[in-house]
Amino acid sequence: MAYNLMKRIITRGGYNKDSVMDKLDAFLAADRITTEQYRELVALINGGTANE
Repeated sequence: MAYNLMKRIITRGGYNKDSVMDKLDAFLAADRITTEQYRELVALINGGTANE
């Protein structure tokens, strides 16, 4: 659920990058997202695609 929510926020745009990165870090630390999901979302933030 956390992964889907964060992916939707990132793909829609208009977010604060530092704030989203803090949330992703917290979700990863709490095992709410996997390392693979974390890497995918960070790639999206940095202008990549979801399949990188």
